[in-house]
Amino acid sequence: MGSVAVVTDTTHYLPRALADEQGLHQVSLYVNWEGRQDREADLPDFDAYYEHLRTASELPTTSQPSIGDFLEVYEPLVAEGHDIVSIHLSGGISGTCESARQAAERVHEQGDGAGGRVEVVDAATACGGLGLVALAAAATARRGGDRDAVTESAREARRELQLWFCVDTLEFLRRGGRIGAAQAYLGTALRIKPILRLEEQITPVERVRTAGRAFERMVEYLETRAQDGADGWVVQHIQAPDVAERVVERGRELFGCEPTFVSEVGPVIGTHVGPGLIGVGGVPRSLLEP
Repeated sequence: MGSVAVVTDTTHYLPRALADEQGLHQVSLYVNWEGRQDREADLPDFDAYYEHLRTASELPTTSQPSIGDFLEVYEPLVAEGHDIVSIHLSGGISGTCESARQAAERVHEQGDGAGGRVEVVDAATACGGLGLVALAAAATARRGGDRDAVTESAREARRELQLWFCVDTLEFLRRGGRIGAAQAYLGTALRIKPILRLEEQITPVERVRTAGRAFERMVEYLETRAQDGADGWVVQHIQAPDVAERVVERGRELFGCEPTFVSEVGPVIGTHVGPGLIGVGGVPRSLLEP
């Protein structure tokens, strides 16, 4: 049997060079805007999309990959003799995992009877959290771990993961129908900066009054990760590189090391949270080492 291939979807928003370096295979989600549908993976950058999002009277929509999209990735890998661990954003906010499971069943039905060639993992998170879970799985795959070991590495990283994000407004979550338990914040949404988590669904953590206080809370959350030894830390943003860099500067002081990655969240998730997002989190760096 060949090595284990790790498949994920584009909502991790890892820097593209890092995803390629770690050998991650990707299935793209879609955004529907300006009368067309684009694969998120094909967008050269996100600036034009977010400029449209800021001014659009009608919110763009997003789409999960089809079963066929998954089969286009799975089938060549299986033909090469690989087992597959396929790790995807939370099933609580997207049907991506369900499409992956249906594609995995198709692969098993068409297989040689060995079965179990594709293991689908619901990461119960997205963005940087999904990226860290996928990187942990990829590290074990590079060490030669089998499908069970790679799957367990993904699950261990998810157990260790803590991730928070602050949005500039709840309006995009409300319009996109992804607001979940944060619905309780809507009554004061214009006067607060909500801090949220994604634990299968988007859940509220706290609300602060100013952007400055939200920044400090993001740093304080990173500090709790440093105290817990979760030194594989990340920072993500949407159209807020200056603020993200300030968070990174503070993170370097806390951890004494560089972040695992810093990146911009793309359109599929960005449609539902809007520009101005800042997210932080981490896992123990040892989980990410081959």
